[in-house]
Amino acid sequence: MTYPVKKQPFLVQLKWCMSLLIPIFLLLNWSGFAQGNRSSKQQTDLPKTDFYDYRGTHAISTALGAAIINGDYADPEFGVYMGFGYKKSIIPYINIHLTYNKFNLVYKNQFNNGFMSFDLNAEILALPHERFSPFVFFGGGVNASNYFEAVDPKVQGGLGLEYVIYEGLSFRVFGDYNHVFSDELDGKVFGASDDVYWRIACGVTFYFGGAKKKAKLLNAVPTIIKTNPIPTDN
Repeated sequence: MTYPVKKQPFLVQLKWCMSLLIPIFLLLNWSGFAQGNRSSKQQTDLPKTDFYDYRGTHAISTALGAAIINGDYADPEFGVYMGFGYKKSIIPYINIHLTYNKFNLVYKNQFNNGFMSFDLNAEILALPHERFSPFVFFGGGVNASNYFEAVDPKVQGGLGLEYVIYEGLSFRVFGDYNHVFSDELDGKVFGASDDVYWRIACGVTFYFGGAKKKAKLLNAVPTIIKTNPIPTDN
């Protein structure tokens, strides 16, 4: 016989997640800042354009992994998760990522239902001009059961690592936390807390675009040099 279990209150879950994410986020920012300082000292007059070589202004993303629920029953198990999306870079460090996700949430011998979500995230790359870069993301979305029998709003956040295998192609691994504003995700209402689930996955991202932006940055270099000429000895 399966009994409901008491979930952690949302504020406790949020505090736990923030205690994990904030130090990592600060570390990523510090790494990016230090890298930027080193590069700026070496190439004062040249803009950094490696982002447009390794990545690009547009991308198609894929993901394959697992999802697990923290809900109203004991014995949750991992279910299959897959997704794909599109993202647009605002600047090399920041992009907007829209994804469609399909996954199963499972309790052993009790519950195994399919769900989908539509997520819109702001994503921050710590080292956009390098092949390897940590990243963090956060945003909101909509969670729905199959055939849209139930639709609920949600918020999510996560972090991951990306490595550019070849120019325009990268491999990513990431995990995210999803808080659904409903306690009926698993069909059972118990306690005052909403249902949440976690996802972990890996996938490839295909980048394209950015050649015009790179050319524009490089074409501006002579103007900068002429405006600030290097003094010569008389």
